This record gives sequence, structure tokens and C-alpha cells, in this order.
Amino acid sequence: MWFDEAVIYQIYPLGLCGAPRDNDGVQEHRILRVLDWIEHIKKTGADTVLFNPLFQSDRHGYDTRDYYTVDCRLGTNEDFQRVCDAIHLAGMRVMLDGVFNHVGRGFWAFQDVREKKWDSPYKDWFHISFDGNTGYNDGFWYEAWEGHHELVKLNLNHPDVIRHQFEAIQSWVDQFAIDGLRLDVAYCLSADYLRRLRGFANSIKEDFVLMGETLHGDYNRWMGPELCHSVTNYECYKGLWSSFNSMNLFEIGHSLARQFGPENWTLYKGQHLLSFLDNHDVERIASRLDNPQHLIPAYGLLFGMPGVPAVYYGSEWGIQGRKSDGDDALRPDVEMPEWSDLTDWIAKMAEARRGSRALCYGAYRNVVLTNRQIIFERAVQGERVLVAVNADSAPYTAHFDAGCGMAEDLLTGKPHDFGGGSELPPYSVAFWKMER
Repeated sequence: MWFDEAVIYQIYPLGLCGAPRDNDGVQEHRILRVLDWIEHIKKTGADTVLFNPLFQSDRHGYDTRDYYTVDCRLGTNEDFQRVCDAIHLAGMRVMLDGVFNHVGRGFWAFQDVREKKWDSPYKDWFHISFDGNTGYNDGFWYEAWEGHHELVKLNLNHPDVIRHQFEAIQSWVDQFAIDGLRLDVAYCLSADYLRRLRGFANSIKEDFVLMGETLHGDYNRWMGPELCHSVTNYECYKGLWSSFNSMNLFEIGHSLARQFGPENWTLYKGQHLLSFLDNHDVERIASRLDNPQHLIPAYGLLFGMPGVPAVYYGSEWGIQGRKSDGDDALRPDVEMPEWSDLTDWIAKMAEARRGSRALCYGAYRNVVLTNRQIIFERAVQGERVLVAVNADSAPYTAHFDAGCGMAEDLLTGKPHDFGGGSELPPYSVAFWKMER
């Protein structure tokens, strides 16, 4: 399916567009700012734009008030339709963030419960006890996401809740022609709910994608023919930066082999997990890496490893952002995109991946693995690519049997001769397409 070959560009719209932190009720057409980014996004090599929450919410988007209306701080449904039309006209797809596990306290049905208590027809949409209370002193207790009572957990076993959400998704397809969803906290969603959602997604569009946010554990719990098509690869996320900081590329090499290697016990062989160096919940990669020279090699791993690579807005030119400075530092207001040498390299990697079946679908095998270097093979019938990364400040010459004499570096277009060993410059990445 198209997602298997995609390059994702992720936007947190309330941040990028400079919306007020709290919903002030004032309508401003800020989402139209994304129109100025479309040419840049396409130039990076991305072909899919993933929008984090943009529907009416109390504050940060994950505290939904209304699934059907674009947040007034961003504009109107017509504004966002204009943005989606422009993205599609540019030949790219659109994915939205589906926040279905919980809503905000401002959600219209929860407001009805606060007013009418046990007389509300929506009381069973939530997990409520009228014998308790919370810090908000509503006169009743309710289950919240991970104890955060500003996020009210929905009863996803209630048919009216499911119907309400599925009708909202249908409205997003009808108005905005979206191509898929990121499922927020998919690890909180039951297998039964995911099966229902997958069946509904299949009825909307044959290739409508569900990509779930998962953290740890066996991803096969949430991913499969009746569940999500893909999930977030948080296991490898850590290794993609910490293996550089500790100068121990064995960490990421072993993780990738465990997930995708040739052994029978490999966990996710043939699956296309979402790979990322950063996103709206974690520190920017430029702030995570101790050595800024490791940015290009880190992106080399991201685009060379099995999975679907995602680039978070601003990180393609090296924006900083530390979690200790709060969510706003991770989700900044950015007026206009920039371009840099890093962005150039990312665009080359995206182009190389898009033109290579091996990089999109190939099996994984470690070829050379040291503390400071990793070379692995991506192979599919008819094509073989070696991804080589040197994290050292010194050149490195790898001696191994490449199985052929010559190759083409997909990033530079230059021929590569394996005779006498393969030399890698300091802090470099190469995608060698082998002659067969």
C-alpha cells in the first residue's frame, strides 16, 4: 500500500501556526499559514503531511471539545479544506490525528453530564461514579487518561460513542479527502475497538491507513490484518540518538536485527513501522545529540532502516527544543520554513528511498557493526542496497565481501569501487546500490 513507500512530514498545527495556548474563543485563520509551507514540504521529499490535532479543543488539541469543527484558533473547516486541497494538488496525501481514547472537559457531551448529572443521556459515554469526586469538584468521579482529569476517558464499548466517532471520520473524508489517521495512544485502545475501526476504515477507502501510537511491548498486539496497518517504533527511537551519544552503534544495530533481521524469531519482518528521530512529545534531535555532526548520520539511519520515515517540522534544518523547557519548546511557532545543508541531505535521502524498492521493502541484515560504524543490507528480489554510516571523526575503511565490485551511491550519484575496501569519510552516510 502507498504508506509503505511514504515519507511523512509531521506538523503540530497549534504550534506552527502560533495559536494561543488556551482556547480563547477568538477565530483566527492561522491554519492558512500552512499554504506557505507546501512547496517546502514537497521539496524535502515528503509525500504525506500528518497533522496533529486541529479540531476544537480546550488547550493542546488532545482535549477535544468537538470532533466536527476545526479549532477556532486555527480557522474554519473551509480554511482547512483549502489547505488539504492545496496539499493534494501538490501530489501529496493528508493524515490526521485521531484522538479517540479521551476528550477534554469542554467536550459537549461531558458538559451535559456536568449540568444534568445522572439525568444526562450521555452519562454512559464515560466511566462515571456518582459516589465519588475529583479535584474539579463536579460532584462525581470519572476515569481519566493516566490520571489526568483534564482528559476524560470515553466508554469505547458504547455504540453511540463509536457511531459518533466514525461519523466524524467520515466527515473528515468527505470534507478534507484525508488518506489516513494517526491513532493517539493506540496502546490504550482495545483490540475489539481497533477491529471495528479497521473494518470501518476499509469501507471508506481501500487504502485508508491507520497508524497507531505505541510505546513499548510487542507491537503485534496493535498491528495486523484486522488492527492498525502500522505503529510508531519507539523501541528504535531511543537507539537512533543514544547509540551516537554513547558511540555504541551496536545498540541500534541489535535493535534493528531483533525487529527485522533474517532469523525466524524476528518480530516485525515485512512490517512498516513509523520511524522518527523526534516528534511533538520528545526532544528535538538537534538537542538530543551531543555532537551536531551526527545529525546527517542519524537521518541516514532513519531513511535507510526498515520502516516509514517521519520528519518533524523544523527539524529538517536543525531546530532545537528541550522537553525541560515545556511543550511549547517542542511545538514552536515557526513563521516560515528554512533550508540548510541538513535539509539538502534529507531531500536526497528521501529521493533515494522513493526510487528504491530495497529501501522500501528490503529485508534487513547487518554486514559490519562496530562501536562507531554500521553497514547493513536491504535486499529485495532484483535489488540490493548497502546503508553505511560512519559516526567517527576519522575516516573509516571497511573490509568485507560486498559480493560485487562496483556500486552506485544513491545519495551522490557517484560510482563506488569495493576493491581495496570501502572508505567512509568522517560523519558520513552512503546508500550503495549494488550491481547484480
